Amino acid sequence: MTFEIRIICDHDEADRITAALAQVLTTGPARTYPTRDGMRTRLYITADHRDTDPQ
Repeated sequence: MTFEIRIICDHDEADRITAALAQVLTTGPARTYPTRDGMRTRLYITADHRDTDPQ
């Protein structure tokens, strides 16, 4: 099941957040846009649950 995550964060946290999500989910590339006020960053990440079934 694929889903989209939207996160609003400080500019300097974007890489750390993207990396942390990639450790627990299968993610695509993060799309980044400034917030309307330009003070923060919006991250849009397409993700899917990782297959944890060891079959």
